[in-house]
Amino acid sequence: MSGRPIGIDLFAGAGGMSLGFEQAGFDVVAAIEIDPIHCAAHKFNFPDTVVIPRSVVGLSAADVRKHAGIGDKEIDCVFGGPPCQGFSMIGQRSFEDPRNSLVLEFVRLVAELDAKTFVFENVKGLTVGKQRNFLGELVAEFHRVGYEVRIPWSVLDAANYGTPQHRERLILIGARKGAKIPSYPAPLFSAADGKRAIAGLALGPTVVDAIGDLPDADKFSTLLDSDTVRTTSYGDPSAYAAEMRCLTNNAWHFGYMRDWSPSIMTSSARTIHTDVSRRRFSETAPGRVEPISRFYKLSPVGLSNTLRAGTDGARGAFTSPRPIHFSHDRCVTVREMARLHGFPDWFRLHSTKWHGARQIGNSVPPPLARAIASAVMKALNAKPKRPEGTLQLGDPSLLYLEMSEAAEHFGVEPPISRRDRKSGAKKRKQHEIEAERLGLKVVSGGRR
Repeated sequence: MSGRPIGIDLFAGAGGMSLGFEQAGFDVVAAIEIDPIHCAAHKFNFPDTVVIPRSVVGLSAADVRKHAGIGDKEIDCVFGGPPCQGFSMIGQRSFEDPRNSLVLEFVRLVAELDAKTFVFENVKGLTVGKQRNFLGELVAEFHRVGYEVRIPWSVLDAANYGTPQHRERLILIGARKGAKIPSYPAPLFSAADGKRAIAGLALGPTVVDAIGDLPDADKFSTLLDSDTVRTTSYGDPSAYAAEMRCLTNNAWHFGYMRDWSPSIMTSSARTIHTDVSRRRFSETAPGRVEPISRFYKLSPVGLSNTLRAGTDGARGAFTSPRPIHFSHDRCVTVREMARLHGFPDWFRLHSTKWHGARQIGNSVPPPLARAIASAVMKALNAKPKRPEGTLQLGDPSLLYLEMSEAAEHFGVEPPISRRDRKSGAKKRKQHEIEAERLGLKVVSGGRR
């Protein structure tokens, strides 16, 4: 890693913020994440980043430095979003929620790592009602450990930064006392549906720009048992889709190129709908909610609604509803969700629809993260550099692990989940068959 600022991702998930920071010119040297399924996806997509598969609670700066192999190198930015369920506007907000204590762990690690800057991301719910008191206490805590926070804080909508989805997130940005505090990135686009119209800015990408060129998953019978298919039947891409397909010169931004096959469409497992459901979907107008399922039907000329993660395994593993495609009578695939979130096509999610959608819903859209990281880069007075060489993606079998298998791979205890009871043998066999069908090398060693 040569001459690029160093970043560390806390609560990394599958890597939305990691990707955005990499694309802005950072080398993300470590990603801390407690969920083994997320760890596996991060390890696949960021093979040069050290994944630390554990909670931040009790994790010391010395541990992070040792695992990352960076010694006493200065860390330019620590970024991440502690789990937000305690603050979410969807559920009941509570100071007593024990998950909120992870926010203070974030502050502690920023200070112990002596990072030059930090970026704290969380839900908009932290800014309303009594939660504003907690937000004030959080700013004071950063100040107590030696950091100044950009005030007033800001809620940013990913739609204003090139994402075809409304997604509002609280962003706190800060720097060590005496250093230049990064500014918030200026909006790059007006939201395509006009809800965040900004004079002088062009409209951002729409839903049809994002997914209109993708082949219809329902046309491939193999996607009933697999999440990947080899195809060349893509449509003409919009400027946005061309970037997602890495067809443009600037598609990689300041990130590392990956060695991947554009002819293999991934994360596209089909969903079986009844004829009755399909009829209801077809009768629902774009931009409206289907009254029985309560699924939102995408408008081709608008933006996606905010994509949600659903609940975790400990609470029953319920998937949040995926929106209805604007022209096909079905819910969107995980790949289509990834496009709506700003993940390029080389970036892969877990092979199951539940985990894949959960990884997207839990992540920061990379275009938003990239805009924020670029502002941090500017405050650091660093010039982004395009890296040389191409990275080989990780072992694809990482994306087919059950939760218990992923935990075994990383040498940690698996979270309690109803889905852990399922055997992973079937999925491993599917992976082997799929690899043979696509002409790919079958890589062993998915489990340690």
